[in-house]
Amino acid sequence: MSVVESTTRHFIEVMGTVVTIDLFNCRDADGAQQSLERARELLHEVDRVFSTYKESSPLSRLRRGDITLGETPPQVADVLDLCQRAKSLSGGWFDPWALPGGVDPTGYVKGWAAQRALDEFRGLALSGAIVNAAGDIASFGGPSAATTFRTGIVRPDDPQRLAAVVELHHCLATSGETQRGAHLFNPFARDFISAVASASVAGPDLGVCDAMATALSVGGHDVMVLIDVMDDYEAMTIDADGSMRATSGFPIVRD
Repeated sequence: MSVVESTTRHFIEVMGTVVTIDLFNCRDADGAQQSLERARELLHEVDRVFSTYKESSPLSRLRRGDITLGETPPQVADVLDLCQRAKSLSGGWFDPWALPGGVDPTGYVKGWAAQRALDEFRGLALSGAIVNAAGDIASFGGPSAATTFRTGIVRPDDPQRLAAVVELHHCLATSGETQRGAHLFNPFARDFISAVASASVAGPDLGVCDAMATALSVGGHDVMVLIDVMDDYEAMTIDADGSMRATSGFPIVRD
C-alpha cells in the first residue's frame, strides 16, 4: 500500500490480478499515454504466453508436452534461464520444476513482467513511477525530485494494519499466505508448507525479488542467510506471532 499520493493512476487487469501504474508529476501526457499502451500490450502478451490457466498458452502446451521448448516463443526460454539462476541463488528453495503439474515460472514471471512494464516509462518527463502487480512493486524516482517513495508491508494477522513502512528505492516483493492460503510449494518437503507468515525482499530486480520472496517464505532462516550475502538485496520476515527479522540493510523507516 503506497503512502504517497500519485499524480495519475492507471489500472490494467491481467495475469489474474490488477496491475496498478502510478506516474508522478508527469509533464508529457501524450508520451505517458503511448507508454501506457505499450505497457498494457506487454503485460497482455506475457499473460498470453505464460498463463497456466489458459489451455492454449505456449507454457500450458509445453507443460502438457504438446510442444517442445524450442517451439515456444523466445521469452519462455529466457524466463526459464532466469528461473534456473534464481533456483541456484536460493539454494533450490525456489524451484519452478518441482511444482506439481509441470514447470511453472509464475513465481518469477509476475515480477519480471512488472519490471519490463516499468521500463516503458523511463524516458518520460516525470519525477517517478510505480508498477504494482498485486503487491510486487517496481519503481524508479520518487513522488518529487527530492523525496523517496515509501510503501507499507501489512501485518499477516491483520491486513488492515501495517507491520512496517519501508523506503522503496527500486523493487519490493512480498510473499505469504494471508490472502491466498497455502499456495507456496516447499520443494524439499514436497508440500505446500511455509516457514514464515510473510516474507519480503528488496532489491534492483523485481523478478529476482519475487523468486527470492517465494523461497524465503518456504525456506525461512536458511534463505535469509543466502539473501544476506547477495549484493544489493535485503530481506525481512514476519512470523505468525508477529515477530520480525531482517537483514541489516533492509530499508525499514525508523522515524
